Order: sequence, then C-alpha cells, then structure tokens
Amino acid sequence: MSSTAGGGSTQTGTPSGPAERLGLAQGMVVQELGWDNDTDDTLRVAIEDAIDADMVDGDYGNVVDAALLWYRNDDGDLVDALVDALTDLVGGGVIWLLTPRIGRPGSVDPADIAEAAPIAGLAQTTTATVSKDWAATRLETPKTPG
Repeated sequence: MSSTAGGGSTQTGTPSGPAERLGLAQGMVVQELGWDNDTDDTLRVAIEDAIDADMVDGDYGNVVDAALLWYRNDDGDLVDALVDALTDLVGGGVIWLLTPRIGRPGSVDPADIAEAAPIAGLAQTTTATVSKDWAATRLETPKTPG
C-alpha cells in the first residue's frame, strides 16, 4: 500500500550507520530524553531516518521500544535518570545512554555507569562510539530465569 519516496537504495549485512549499530529500525518507537543544545543533530536525524518517524519525548504516555537518554556529568543523579527512562519502556526494550566521549565536556566516568546501572535494575551490555563527541552504552533489564 505504501511506497518509499526518493527511491534510495537499501543495504543489508553489517550495520553501517550509527542507528543501525544501535539496533534501531523502521517501525520502532524511540523515546528521546535529555535533549539539549549540545546533542548531535546528525545522529538524531540518522536515528529518525532509520525508524522512519520522529522520536517521541518524555510526555509521550505510551510504551516505547527503546529510550535514548542524553546524559552529561552535571545532569543530576544518573540512577534517577535511568529509572525515569524505564517508565515507558516496553518489556525487553533497551536504553541507550548517550554520554560525551571521554575528554569532552560533561563526560561520564564509565565506572559511574557501571555502578548506576544495577542500582536502577539494568545490565550494561554494549558500548559504541556513535559520533565524534558521543558514546552510547546499551542498558537492558536483566533476563530472569524462567
């Protein structure tokens, strides 16, 4: 019923762009939290292109497949921010914690992330560089034995 405008080519195989490295794909609902003037607009556009929709904000009020949390060292308590990011997350969804890369203003010590994640009920699984200034840490609720 629908067609893709622009006639662009699609590639399969290894993830090529930052959104694909984050596992974000068309049809997913992605909530963006912590946006500010220093966020990476190129990364934001790449994510919205990959999901073929705008990201939703904290007032969305429905479940989301993934949460993108922009967080800087001076943004307050990391555990509180992570718990807040869990609010609308669907079971099995992930939080991508985006922090300034080490050496950049507002960078977050990886040990702080490793300490905060389990307190918030999350497990750290992957880290990735997603832009010149930002790194991403994948956090998910731990699998419980059935």
